[in-house]
Amino acid sequence: MARHCRTGRWSIIKANRVGSIGRGVCVFVGISREDSDDDIEYIVRKILNVRLFESDKKRWDKSVKDEGLEVLCVSQFTLYGFLKGNKLDFHNSMNPEDASVFYSRFVDRMRSSYSHDKIQDGRFAAMMNVEIVNDGPVTINLDSKNRD
Repeated sequence: MARHCRTGRWSIIKANRVGSIGRGVCVFVGISREDSDDDIEYIVRKILNVRLFESDKKRWDKSVKDEGLEVLCVSQFTLYGFLKGNKLDFHNSMNPEDASVFYSRFVDRMRSSYSHDKIQDGRFAAMMNVEIVNDGPVTINLDSKNRD
């Protein structure tokens, strides 16, 4: 699952700046126990090609790739969390060891599918402050298990 926000500016700070972008999208990446490399391919393709940006002629006409924009990826296991009473449960999230490897493959695939220097990422499993300027705001959810 990916939560995907159109941005004016994003940065991640942990003691010092870890990653930052200008105009583009920030992707909060949740990794489930069921995810596979096929899910990586689907999500990468959608992130880079979904039309979230306006052109001179109309809204929702241009993608990250069309505009040459930047992408900031942030691993966020809490996307697969749910409430069990008043307690959070994360049993649908992939275990941390496997998720770390999976997230690295996801970021590598983003870079190889687009432009290495336009893809930034945070540190896996680190507590970070994420500073957001959400453009619109425009925020969408992509779920590789619910494809169109």
